[in-house]
Amino acid sequence: MTATIEPTSSSPTRRPGQPGRAKALAVLCVMQLMIILDGTVVTVALPTIQGDLGFSQAGLAWVMNSYLIAFAGLLLLAGRIGDLVGSKRVFLAGLGVFTAASLLCGVATSSEVLIAGRFLQGVGGALASAVILGMIVGLYPAAGEQARAMGVYGFTSAGGASIGLILGGVITQTVGWHWSFLINVPIGLVALVLASRLLTKQRGLGLGRGADVLGALLVTAGLSLAVYTIVQTAEPTAALSRTLVLAAVSIVLLAGFVLRQARATQPLLSLHIFRNRQVTLSNLVVVLLFAAGFGFQFMTALYLQRVLGFDSLHTGLAFLPAPIVGAVMSLFIGPRLMARFGSRALLLAGLTALLAALLVMSQAPVHGSYVVNVVTPLLLVGAGTGVAIPAAIMLAMSGAEPSDAGLASGLNNTAQQAGAAIGTAVLATLAASRTAVRVADGANPVTALRDGYSVAFVAASAFVLAALVVGTTLLLRYRGRP
Repeated sequence: MTATIEPTSSSPTRRPGQPGRAKALAVLCVMQLMIILDGTVVTVALPTIQGDLGFSQAGLAWVMNSYLIAFAGLLLLAGRIGDLVGSKRVFLAGLGVFTAASLLCGVATSSEVLIAGRFLQGVGGALASAVILGMIVGLYPAAGEQARAMGVYGFTSAGGASIGLILGGVITQTVGWHWSFLINVPIGLVALVLASRLLTKQRGLGLGRGADVLGALLVTAGLSLAVYTIVQTAEPTAALSRTLVLAAVSIVLLAGFVLRQARATQPLLSLHIFRNRQVTLSNLVVVLLFAAGFGFQFMTALYLQRVLGFDSLHTGLAFLPAPIVGAVMSLFIGPRLMARFGSRALLLAGLTALLAALLVMSQAPVHGSYVVNVVTPLLLVGAGTGVAIPAAIMLAMSGAEPSDAGLASGLNNTAQQAGAAIGTAVLATLAASRTAVRVADGANPVTALRDGYSVAFVAASAFVLAALVVGTTLLLRYRGRP
């Protein structure tokens, strides 16, 4: 979701009639649904995957992170390629890579193959996702119908997370975790056929305009290495000197990306956008918010299965209160509250609810009760993220100049994925480290796991607290502005 909004690259050469547009929108939303699903569908299957493929506790985070890192690192490049060669070509390429990678994940018999497949899924997801929003704008240029189309797109994205958790539990419990990936194959093949027929071909700017491949390599390698550096610190073989070297290299790579963007004639991320204080602070809030939100989901799933003894099916169903409340808040209640109180006030209220949920969850005991100890945090998370995420995104987008709309969209999408990847890695590492210390001290294994998860929840609450501080600063700076 980057600069593909520009008319030169996202406006179709011909626009199909209303029935054709509706079908094209359905195809785009199906791909978006698969992308969202694969961010969550494996969450409840992680303990089963760990047992089958021999992942370590810290290494298990790579099942999520290999997907998220490729997705986040390639979004900017994918959007630029869409500008150059046309959105339809990039969408079809992304859909094809995603479908093939799903097949690879489904037949994986080792941790290395699964991680490679997940990385390729992230590549395909980035290619397709980066151009979906621009293609919808091209299909529905009129303001009213475009708003309705965006509503369908938003509802698909919001519902995908809940469907993924439930579907992941059902599939893992009945036919096995492999089918969490294999189910994408027939859907992807049908979507490929329909997309090739229904989506109109677009005229790109031409490859001569440049895609800054070096910049994409630098940011992807730097982010990947940074997350790996965090994850490997929980491994028994981790050494401080090696960790410091890896951290230094990742910082150099990311600094190189910044320097490259400052000098490149066609940068992936034009640095002038960071001169806008509201855009910068809002995206920082998004990073922290998604780090805490994905961390909550990841750790709560493990707590339900490894401490309370839930199976995959019941774990998926246990999450249902959060997405239901989140959907109600984001689709119905949130917009009314936002119209009355403003985005900034709603952002702070949502972050406060999320902070409360994490602190309550950090106190969940070994012999806890789902109704007593988990339902309330889930409801708070649903309500909090249901208003905080739209508010943060609106602040980030409304702060940008109209000419930077595509750039702001790509930056915000990258902030979401980077926050999710880094947050999951940090919290999984903290949990694994604390658990290892408690086991070494002679604690019961289940108690040690619970203590590890508690530390992770407290760390996630620190992310939210930092977001509250930044959000408060943003609120004070722009108080009184429309």
